[in-house]
Amino acid sequence: MFVHWFSASVKKSAEGLSWKKIVWIMSGAAICSFGIHNIHQQTGITEGGVIGMMLFAEYWLGISPAVLTFLLDISCYLLAFKYLGGRFIKISIVSTLSVSMFYEVWEAFPTMLPDLSVFPLLAAVSGGIFVGVGVGIIVRQGGSSGGDDALALTISNRTHWRLSRAYLFTDLVVLGLSLTYIPFSRIIFSLVTVTISSFLIDRIQTFKLRGAR
Repeated sequence: MFVHWFSASVKKSAEGLSWKKIVWIMSGAAICSFGIHNIHQQTGITEGGVIGMMLFAEYWLGISPAVLTFLLDISCYLLAFKYLGGRFIKISIVSTLSVSMFYEVWEAFPTMLPDLSVFPLLAAVSGGIFVGVGVGIIVRQGGSSGGDDALALTISNRTHWRLSRAYLFTDLVVLGLSLTYIPFSRIIFSLVTVTISSFLIDRIQTFKLRGAR
């Protein structure tokens, strides 16, 4: 009786997940976190979304990033749960844990790419490609890498906007607020990276293989 109940519970909890999907999610997490750690963090290019809002609140309100990031992510996921359902949350748990795990992996090694601080445009373009491809793979599998993705997917679902437009909307709002303490000359490179990443996430999510129906 217990074995049957346990087996049924495991099977139900694994619905919507397969080893193939998990491998793709982990691949996307590795690509995304690699780019952020080796490019964004090295060059100081700020982010839109939850990370950018966290930095804004820390600067003006003195709120701890650890506290605020948790609250913002939870709020975004609760909103996503209401409109996107439990399956999305379940897959997102796997993807967010994968992103966190790979952050720890990359941080255990010296930076693996040259410091692009003196080439901010190159850093913005290459960083946007890493994030766009990595997050795009995760979103294509039905999950998210963090609260940013959950919020953009919810906005896209409710407004029927393209996903790239939803991402840009949230990023532009946060980057606009960031102008109150970050020079425009730095924000412009952040705008480049979020535009590229938004475009790639949308294209990868909607990409159809030849012969697919």
